[in-house]
Amino acid sequence: MSYPNHSSPSSFILTGIPGLEDAQFWIAFPFCTMYFMAVLGNIMVLLVIKMDPSLHLPMFYFLSMLAAIDLVLTTSIMPKLLGIFWFHSHEIDFEGCVAQMFFIHSFSTVESGVLLTMAFDRYLAVCKPLHYSAILTGPTIAKLGLAAAVRGIVIITPLTCMVTSLSYCGPRVIHHSYCEHMSVVKLACGDTWPNSIYGITVATVVVVLDSTLIAVSYMLILREVIGLSSREAHLKSYGTCGSHIGVILLFYMPGLFCSYTQRWGQRIPAHIRILMADLYLLVPPMLNPLIYGMRTKPIRERVLSLLRQ
Repeated sequence: MSYPNHSSPSSFILTGIPGLEDAQFWIAFPFCTMYFMAVLGNIMVLLVIKMDPSLHLPMFYFLSMLAAIDLVLTTSIMPKLLGIFWFHSHEIDFEGCVAQMFFIHSFSTVESGVLLTMAFDRYLAVCKPLHYSAILTGPTIAKLGLAAAVRGIVIITPLTCMVTSLSYCGPRVIHHSYCEHMSVVKLACGDTWPNSIYGITVATVVVVLDSTLIAVSYMLILREVIGLSSREAHLKSYGTCGSHIGVILLFYMPGLFCSYTQRWGQRIPAHIRILMADLYLLVPPMLNPLIYGMRTKPIRERVLSLLRQ
């Protein structure tokens, strides 16, 4: 189906996972399970932190931000994705597609900023404990969270505006499970080079800058920990840093992989690329409550006490 030049389509068709159409009904079950665990885990983290005044501390405020962002990220794709897999509801209107694109890319960028603030929080707690309370005051925490949100919105708003200004004159089938930026841009006619350049530049700069600063923070933390005399403190710190770094790698590496393969990964089978893109928005939100939440003793004890009631 085609439409006139210099116009936007009324809707797009999302294919789901190209090449795995017959298996999508069954693939939806583990996806639904992961979504349920992500929603349950992040809501539990938010409720526990809200209910317990002893958890009203900088680290837990940042964790609340992360949980809220993960809820938005997973919910921005999963209802429609499950509709595609189970009910063959492939059509999405143009405005809904652009909105989904904005939420996915902007909140991914916001999450990157929050992960950076959490690494900064841990650096201050371990390396500058005497100045921790003086630096991370309530207003400072609010400003850091607001800065992460504003940065994500400011960076991604031009991306979505550029998509709406394109001319679409060819097929309206998006070979993806959701409205990923380049998957939509590929349907446009005319010069889409600025969209591609801006998209890959934003992804690269955000990932490289934030992940480098996070890595530096944890390197400084580990250097400080090495100076501790207690073997138990060593093991605890290594375990905590290792698990945090693992979750961070799960967030950044698949995201960058998806961005690059959408542009230059034609040799990689489409179903591999799309599955990776789907899991990128499901696995970290599912694991974050377990790694950052349940491995944190006050939250773990509070959750267990609630479950015993």
